[in-house]
Amino acid sequence: MRNKKLKITFAVLVILVVSAFVITRMKSKVSDNEIIKEISPTQGAIRTFISTTGTVLPKNRLEVKPPVNGRIESILVKEGEKVKTGQTLAWMSSTERAALLDAAQGQGEEKLKYWKEVYKSIPLLSPIDGEVIVATMQPGQTVTTSDAVVVLSDHLIVRAQVDETDIGKIKTGQDALIVLDAYPDTKIKASVEHIYYESQTVNNVTIYNVDLCPETVPLFFRSGMNATVDFIEQSKENALLIPLEAVLKEKDATYVLIKQNNGKGPLKTAVTLGISDDKNVEVVSGLNVNDRIIMATKKYSLPQSNVGNNPFFPWRRRR
Repeated sequence: MRNKKLKITFAVLVILVVSAFVITRMKSKVSDNEIIKEISPTQGAIRTFISTTGTVLPKNRLEVKPPVNGRIESILVKEGEKVKTGQTLAWMSSTERAALLDAAQGQGEEKLKYWKEVYKSIPLLSPIDGEVIVATMQPGQTVTTSDAVVVLSDHLIVRAQVDETDIGKIKTGQDALIVLDAYPDTKIKASVEHIYYESQTVNNVTIYNVDLCPETVPLFFRSGMNATVDFIEQSKENALLIPLEAVLKEKDATYVLIKQNNGKGPLKTAVTLGISDDKNVEVVSGLNVNDRIIMATKKYSLPQSNVGNNPFFPWRRRR
């Protein structure tokens, strides 16, 4: 009977020792994988975005075509030039005038000059104030009424494609940021100018086109450039911000751990949160700038590779 009690006592002691060893190992493992640090809330701006893609396009693209078939005599403008309504863009001759002048060419300078005065050339006028975006025709080139001699644009915009699930969050006049793929370091401020009502289907996804007007059009803007568009959904200046990692959740409540000056452990404090981005979150109430927050962050380390025991490693140590 006594031996049986000794065996039971010895088994209990073994279990206690093993449990203490496992708990100690678990604690050391947690402490090895976490870094405890103190931070303070900061004040700054926070924004949430709706991101999509877009293309630089003319708002109104107008092709200036000749009223009759004929031949280009001269082009008076070049690409990138600003023009006014009624300005002469080019001169052309009708097919009959071109044939008549060619015939008079062999009859001497006087005859040619006479027919140029009698049979006037036709001017091509600009119907709008805008910018020349295409002017590739050359003098002497034959054209028809379906050929565009000059192409004009009133101003360049960015046309974004917004998913149907996000179109309800876009409003006219809403601020946005444009970044061209060719110039990723330059952010261009813009605002929503027009939201189209008719949808389109692109790769089995329903999208709506949204036109954005840049505040200032950079010199490197070109029609056809691809861009990334970030619509500013929510924005707040001078907000009290903390990292998302510092926020702890328990059921429906959110709280942070605040350091106490009396030497006691951290105090669990409930906070009310506002808008958040991918890094920070706004604290509406429950904290102030002078509070010190206790935050645990995970420590990541590269996996250790056992080169000497890897049979597939080309220069492993050989015995």
